Amino acid sequence: MRFNRTHNIDEIKLDMIGQKVILGGWVEDLRKLGKMTFLTIRDVTGIAQVIVKGELNAQIENLNRQSVLRISGTIQGTKAKDFDYEVNAEKIEVLAKAIHPLPIDPLGRLESNIDTRLNSRAIDMRNQKTASIFKLRHHVLSSIRKTLIEKKFIEINTPKIIGSASEGGANLFSLDYFGKTAYLAQSPQLYKEQMTIGLERVFEIASFYRAEKSHTGRHLAEFTSVDIEAAFMDYTDVMSILESLILDVYKFTSINCKEEQKIIGHEIKVRSSPFERITYSNVFDEVKAAGVKLEFGDDLLDSHLRIVGEKHPGFYFITDWPLKLKPFYTREKDDDPSLSRSFDLQYGYLELSSGGTRLHDSEVLKSRLREQGLDPAQFVDHLKAFDWGMPPHAGWGLGLERLMMTLTGIDNVREVILYPRDPDRLTP
Repeated sequence: MRFNRTHNIDEIKLDMIGQKVILGGWVEDLRKLGKMTFLTIRDVTGIAQVIVKGELNAQIENLNRQSVLRISGTIQGTKAKDFDYEVNAEKIEVLAKAIHPLPIDPLGRLESNIDTRLNSRAIDMRNQKTASIFKLRHHVLSSIRKTLIEKKFIEINTPKIIGSASEGGANLFSLDYFGKTAYLAQSPQLYKEQMTIGLERVFEIASFYRAEKSHTGRHLAEFTSVDIEAAFMDYTDVMSILESLILDVYKFTSINCKEEQKIIGHEIKVRSSPFERITYSNVFDEVKAAGVKLEFGDDLLDSHLRIVGEKHPGFYFITDWPLKLKPFYTREKDDDPSLSRSFDLQYGYLELSSGGTRLHDSEVLKSRLREQGLDPAQFVDHLKAFDWGMPPHAGWGLGLERLMMTLTGIDNVREVILYPRDPDRLTP
C-alpha cells in the first residue's frame, strides 16, 4: 500500500477543477444521504469535502471519525456554502481506524478540562484551537531565530546534565551519573558567558529545569528558555535587543498568523516602542504608596508586582535592582555599588525575562561568590576561563512559554507547552 499524497489540502485551488488529486488526512465528519456520503477530511493545512458514491460507500460503512484515509479523486465545483470545491472520490484507502468513543472530542464540541486533554495530548492536537497555539509557537521561534541571527548571534547548545549548581541555587533536580551526583541545568548561564570569549554573541533555545514546588498557572518544572550573551555590551544594550525581539515577534505573528488568531479568538496587536523603563526605586515607591509595608532592598513578591502591573499593564522594564537580590555574576553600578546593572522584563505583573551586565574580573567574581556564601572552588572550571581574556559582557534569559501567554491571551502556561511538567505531572 502506498501512503503518498499529491497535494496538501491548502494547495487545492478553484482553477484545478477537473484535475485528479490524492489527499490524505483524518475524517472530521461524515454524513450519509441516500446512496451518497459527504466526508470532511482534514490535514494540518486545511479541510476539504469529499463526495463518496456507489460501491465506495461500503468501504466507509463502519468508519469512525478521526480515522485516517487516503483518497484519490477529481476536483469539482460544489454548492456547499462552506467549501469552494469538493473532491469526487474514485478510490478510498483506510490507513488507520480510530476507536469510538475517543477520550476527548478533538472538534471541541464537547469541552474537556485541561488535565483530561493533557492526558490525551496527541489527539488534542486535532483540536484546531490547540493546533493553532502550537503553530503560533512555531512562528514565534522562527521569528526569534531570525532576529538574533540578523543581529550576528550564533546559536549554541550547552549541556543539560551538569556537575554542580550553575548559579549556586538550591532548586535543582539531582540524578545519579555513573556513580556521581549530577544535576539538570536550570540555565545555560556559565556556559554562555564562557562562549563570549570566542564567539562573542551567542544564543540558545532549549529546555531547562527547576525543582520548585510551585502550583500556579505560570510555573513549570521543565520550561523553554531563550538565552543570549554578548561581548562588549552593557545591560542597556541587551535590553534594547530584547525589546526589538519582542516587537519583531508580535509584528511577525500579527501579519503571518491571521488564521491562527481567528481560531484562537485573540487578536495579536503590534506593540509600540520604546518599552517603559522604571527603576526598582520607582517600583518601591509605587508599592509603598499603595499602603504595603516594604523595606528598600526587599524582593518584590507576586502581590507587589500585581500592584505595579495595574499601573503598567503592558511591557515594561524594571531596572537597577538591589545587588543583593541578583545572582553572584551580576555587576554593580559604578555610582551606587548597592545597586546592580540589571533588569527584569515584565508584562503587567508577569515576569518574562531577567538579565544584566556580568562581572568579567575573576577576583571580583571570587569575592562576590564568598559574599553570597558560595565556595569559589565549586566554580573552578568557570573561573579559569576568566584568565583567558574574558570580555565585558551582558545577557538575558526569556521564558518562551510566558511570552506565548502574552501573545495568545492565555493565562495557563500548561496550554502553551506540549507536555507540561510540574510537581503533579510526569506523564504522558
